[in-house]
Amino acid sequence: MTPNSTYRLQIQPDFPFPAAGEAVPYLASLGVSHLHLSPVLEAVPGSTHGYDVTDHSRVREELGGEEGLRALARTARAHGLGLVVDLVPNHMAAAPRHNRALWEVLREGPASPYARWFDIDWTAGGGKVLLPVLGGRIGDELARMRVEDGALHYGEQRFPLRPGTEGLALPELLDAQWYRLGWWRLARTELNYRRFFTISDLIGVRVEDPDVFAATHAKILELVRDGVVEGLRIDHPDGLADPEGYLRELAEATGGACWTVVEKILTGDERLPASWPVAGTTGYDALYRVDGLFIDPAGAAEMADLYRRCANPAGDRGGHWEPTARRAAYKVVTHALAAEVAFLTRTAGRICAADPALRDHAPWALRAAVRELLIRVPVYRPYGTGAEDVLTAGAAREARETFTVPEEADAVDVVRDLALGRLGDGPDHRAFRIRFAQTSSALRAKSVEDTAFYRYTPLVSANEVGGEPGRPAVGPDDFHAYCARLARDWPATGTVLSTHDTKRSADVRARIAVLSECPQRWAKLLDDVAGRTAVPAPDGQLAWVGWQTAFGLGPAGPERLGQALLKSVREAGLHTGWTEPDPAYEQAVADFTAAGPAGPPQYTVDLLARELDPCVRANVLGAALVHLTMPGVPDVYQGSEREYRALVDPDNRDPFREGPPDEKTALTRAALGLRRRLPEVFGAAGTYEPLAASGPAAGHCVAFCRSGRVVTAVTRLSLRLAEGGGWAGTTLRLPPGRWHDALDASSGTGFSGTVELEELFAERPVALLTRDQQAEPGSAG
Repeated sequence: MTPNSTYRLQIQPDFPFPAAGEAVPYLASLGVSHLHLSPVLEAVPGSTHGYDVTDHSRVREELGGEEGLRALARTARAHGLGLVVDLVPNHMAAAPRHNRALWEVLREGPASPYARWFDIDWTAGGGKVLLPVLGGRIGDELARMRVEDGALHYGEQRFPLRPGTEGLALPELLDAQWYRLGWWRLARTELNYRRFFTISDLIGVRVEDPDVFAATHAKILELVRDGVVEGLRIDHPDGLADPEGYLRELAEATGGACWTVVEKILTGDERLPASWPVAGTTGYDALYRVDGLFIDPAGAAEMADLYRRCANPAGDRGGHWEPTARRAAYKVVTHALAAEVAFLTRTAGRICAADPALRDHAPWALRAAVRELLIRVPVYRPYGTGAEDVLTAGAAREARETFTVPEEADAVDVVRDLALGRLGDGPDHRAFRIRFAQTSSALRAKSVEDTAFYRYTPLVSANEVGGEPGRPAVGPDDFHAYCARLARDWPATGTVLSTHDTKRSADVRARIAVLSECPQRWAKLLDDVAGRTAVPAPDGQLAWVGWQTAFGLGPAGPERLGQALLKSVREAGLHTGWTEPDPAYEQAVADFTAAGPAGPPQYTVDLLARELDPCVRANVLGAALVHLTMPGVPDVYQGSEREYRALVDPDNRDPFREGPPDEKTALTRAALGLRRRLPEVFGAAGTYEPLAASGPAAGHCVAFCRSGRVVTAVTRLSLRLAEGGGWAGTTLRLPPGRWHDALDASSGTGFSGTVELEELFAERPVALLTRDQQAEPGSAG
């Protein structure tokens, strides 16, 4: 059953299945059709997110176990709701004491029946798996190790012993295992198992193996067959060896009756492969288009100029988008992903050594070619027949130009041909092609989302997953074209504004977006607060980001704001980092935050915020209404049905709690209520028609009609609108019929024909109109 809307709940030990059951009546009253649950399978004890799966055969006991999940499904069904769950096929927790399959591999080695579960390069580790778990070099950590109860203990961690080694002295015992305990810093260069991005605590799973697929999906498929689960959100399909093959196997296993969306990040005009048997994406592509509607393109460009003058970043370290993204990619591919590049280099070297026509490419040349081509992949991952459109001849030419000796640059052509599958289909050839694609997605995520987004920050609301900070604004025509394509090709795709992964909630972004309409007022604010802050920022970029964050979030204590800013500077990696922290710089960040954005000068920020409140209201309500009525299945993140201001995790992952309703809640209920009452209007057979306003302020109205029955109209760039004289003389021609505003049920006012926008938006900056069928001849009522 395809949902008409979903509501995301972060299920965790502090908010388990019974707590979700208690929230069901309230969530049903909002009008959603399905609850969207974060991962529900067994995970590392205490995990607040559940993506660190340890056992696919069990529903997580900390959440209430399988009976708790089934009870939640019964409660939901009694209120007309179904369940959608987050499925994590790409990786598991690399925690042997909790992950039985990994425990057996470490105990028995490559002969273990579970060895096929994991992408382990045994030859690279000399026949051992590197476990980068030690706080220091092994010689300094031996005193913390002990053998007890048939296992090796290191702090709270436990590791299995290879049979027959229990009685050995510690040094000999360590050498005799199928694994090597190592300093955590070795992971960057020495790791020999595939991981999730750069997180060594998550080990890649080989679901392309039919037996592994069967073992890791049996419980979820049972829950689908039993009707407990009606939909699946597939986490990180780009990490899989064969995403399309996996999705086909999943569709066959579920009988094709399970609504399935994939967390696939599309870049620019990239399209989801039409051959994938899914309903669409989880919706970050929609987030970019909706947010972009409320960003002024001219003001965004002016903000970028102000940013360069005020923050004074170097061009490739935050000053300009493309150079910043390229430099970040170089850093990640040479440092954080060194182990992945090493795997590709070794594999390419073996292929070349086995073919006389390919011999004599130096390992350094192959390594350089791998790096240079990876950083030139403009999307997350090349796919199938479309790979040549991504790994272009132009990209290869650019990569060749980085070599001094033209003949040595031939390594680029070898690497490109291997990545495109042109040089054969042997085991090493397939391994190279698959791992190149997997590494490409990891590089894009880490260099763009987790590095460049924190370096290039003129308008931080634009730095969101799936976004394009270099061109943050989206015009109405482009938005309508996108929606028309969704209605035609992917009518049941997911759409989102806030998620557990967004760096700022939709309402925080909506507030910050208003600054694109008043760059000079922002510049004046920076001058004012600079004179009122007792402790200066350690650098201009931090000051810029800190004050924008404070403006978007509103009053917040130094702990909450400081946590987000600390994460920001560590991700940026310009002055400090996660693995190479600079304590003095980080203390300067904390001192500035407490004295500035979270201190007395915040009052000045609040003054500007209050002045811009009407514009913020227009953005918040406008984005919410567009999201809830555009093509696709809207996902409402917990708490975002009302004003919801949250920063990056863990700030946005607090347990769900019902809050007091507000104007946004009323809008959400009205829109979701229409979706529930009129499924044919918003479903697969529904239509999407752009409506164009006429008059001097026409560009400030975005309007569309769904299936001739529901009209959405919202105000965009409302500050510019007010400065230009308002709506006077601007009209919107409605489709035939008599229309009433669903957001103002008590009003008897109706509209038909051509309506003055000054009248339509008299009470609020948005309108949700429904056609009065009783007024039409031949209507069924």
